[in-house]
Amino acid sequence: MYLKRHKFMSTQIPENSKKIEANEIKPVKEYLNDFLDWLEIEKGLSNQTQENYARFLKSFFKWLEVKKLKNLKPNDITPQLIFEYRVFLARQYWTKYKKNLKKSTQNYYLIALRQFLRFFSEKEIPSLSPEKVKLLKDEKERKINFLALEQIEKLLEAPDTSTLIGKRDKAILETFFSTGMRVGEIVNLDRNQIKITPTTKTLEISIIGKGQKIRTVYFSERAIFWLKEYLKERTDKEKALFVGFKGKKVLGRLSKRSFERIVKKYALLAGLPLNVVCHTLRHSFATDLLQKGVDLRVVQEFLGHKNISTTQVYTHLTRPYLKKIHEQYHGLKKNHHQQNNDQKEEKENETQENKSIS
Repeated sequence: MYLKRHKFMSTQIPENSKKIEANEIKPVKEYLNDFLDWLEIEKGLSNQTQENYARFLKSFFKWLEVKKLKNLKPNDITPQLIFEYRVFLARQYWTKYKKNLKKSTQNYYLIALRQFLRFFSEKEIPSLSPEKVKLLKDEKERKINFLALEQIEKLLEAPDTSTLIGKRDKAILETFFSTGMRVGEIVNLDRNQIKITPTTKTLEISIIGKGQKIRTVYFSERAIFWLKEYLKERTDKEKALFVGFKGKKVLGRLSKRSFERIVKKYALLAGLPLNVVCHTLRHSFATDLLQKGVDLRVVQEFLGHKNISTTQVYTHLTRPYLKKIHEQYHGLKKNHHQQNNDQKEEKENETQENKSIS
């Protein structure tokens, strides 16, 4: 998929251009396409990431128009302007959700702006230093929604596998939990990547993930079984692995939105929380591995995280579980001094309870 860039004309900045003079500088919005090209070529970012950056920056451009600054140039961006934009973001109200933008969401807009300034710096276009754009500190620990294995089992058993769509949906859910893939990565899977023979029990394939990073993902016996069952029903020529159907007519590759609807549908049928989405299965995959003692670096590889700090968000979820395992299985038995102290505490607690009742 090619990212459409017809709205703003490219300024075609030469790679080895000299520092641009003040009278050659254009309004900031006219650099958008060059910026997106830079993200693709210099930073190796995906179309989806480029689209996200474009969306966040267009919000900044609209804000400039409201302030009657639509022709603002890069060298006119000041710390005061950034501060005013931060105030604007902090006071943004989402009518749909009836709440202000979360700090983490505000940071997405600021990150896009900071990267835009970094682009100016690399191209030697006079502007504000990207370090002047400070991100907001969110004191709350990032909340991770995941399912326990009992809940996962309920979800995976929810599809009616007597139907074609049920087999497809079962294969989708099993693939999510087996591989820990992102929804966009599963959307892009093609049939020719899944080389299954009658004797195939497990499978590993290479995919191109976020940031164009190649990694290996692994399909369990369960996932392979249901992929076989689903693919037996596919007599069409469509190359996509997971497709939509109208009756038996193939409608083409499923979209991300379709995957989200599928997961939401079976979460409701299984009686699971309403906040279950595709990414919940990825979180559940990572949490399950960590709870079973898999090294954090290995989980990082499974998930395709560039930085270990991204994977570390899961560790606070596994701490209580690991603490319980440590207490249950590690160390020597209590010595007689500890046993005497425990007996003494039990008697004292019993006395206190009796007093409270009387």
